[in-house]
Amino acid sequence: MMRSPDFRYALLVLSLAAGSACAAQPRDMLRVPTGFHVAVFSDAVPDAREMTVGPKGTVFVGSNRGTVYALSDVDHDGHAEKVRVIASGLRSPSGVAMRGGDLYVSAVNRILRFPDVESHLDASPPPQVVTDKLPDVTHAGGRFIAFGPDGKLYVSLGAPCNVCDKPQFGKLIRMNADGSGLQDVAAGIRNTVGFDWQPGTRKLWFTDNGRDLLGDDVPADELDRVDRLGENFGFPFCHGGDVLDPQLGRGKSCSDYAPPALQLGAHVAPLGMRFYHGAMFPQAYQGAIFIAEHGSWNRSSKSGYRVVVVRVDGTKARDQQPFLTGFLDGQKTLGRPVDVQQLADGSLLVSDDDNGAIYRVTYGKPVAGNR
Repeated sequence: MMRSPDFRYALLVLSLAAGSACAAQPRDMLRVPTGFHVAVFSDAVPDAREMTVGPKGTVFVGSNRGTVYALSDVDHDGHAEKVRVIASGLRSPSGVAMRGGDLYVSAVNRILRFPDVESHLDASPPPQVVTDKLPDVTHAGGRFIAFGPDGKLYVSLGAPCNVCDKPQFGKLIRMNADGSGLQDVAAGIRNTVGFDWQPGTRKLWFTDNGRDLLGDDVPADELDRVDRLGENFGFPFCHGGDVLDPQLGRGKSCSDYAPPALQLGAHVAPLGMRFYHGAMFPQAYQGAIFIAEHGSWNRSSKSGYRVVVVRVDGTKARDQQPFLTGFLDGQKTLGRPVDVQQLADGSLLVSDDDNGAIYRVTYGKPVAGNR
């Protein structure tokens, strides 16, 4: 994607404390648009994946390493002074979501609930099982979860393969907060690891990771929008809205499936996404979508490895623009963004599982620790 001429960048240099237990983070490379600034919110969150925020401001972070973390910015200076372990020994608890004061955690075939979690940060009680009826398959078993405006918990069920026809997978489902009322929302989704609801319209949008092994430049990964319950987005028969699968797509037509709202590029691996509705960023970012692109794993020239912004006009998504870049140094990986999460003050957190870090993006006058 070409940058627009007026999309200027400010160079960011991140200085990290010596002796950090985590891997070296991008030191001289991270860039954001002019007027924005980045600081390290925490560099002590190994394999940081999905994020959610509690009513009291605690940032909860899932991981694929069995651990769920709670990050506290006690003095409100934009850095988490305390990092606690809420749970350990779980199976890929990468998905986290808040409802009231309760923390919900995905753990492959189970959804767990930690009641009133912010009152028990130092000694979390055993979690309650919301459901244990999800597929017990670890491939694409790190499930993204979120509560919708209807009060229901939405859960991704990724396909356990590169490409295969298994209708019980490759979809979005939802359930009541107590685990009852399981219902399919949308199908034909290879693996969504990020979704959110558009302010105003309450439409559900999601990212989807396309299949591999068809070449460097096909198929495109997707940003999609659900317009009606039960929509099918084509997997495993059609990829990216315009590429029929060479085996499973025979006799099919891509026109029979819901098209992407936007093609994001091949193998960029779009994961977490959120609509921006804060007061800190300029008006041009209101209602825009931030997407964390985790980056390709087998492309001859790497793609993704950045956070992009997609502006939306009504139901129409414009082309994406780079927002936070510098996770690549040539073809050397310096970090891999996973999720984006807005804080109450309008700043934006970005998780990086490669470095076990959370970055905080702000706009306006720099504060201590920002560049």
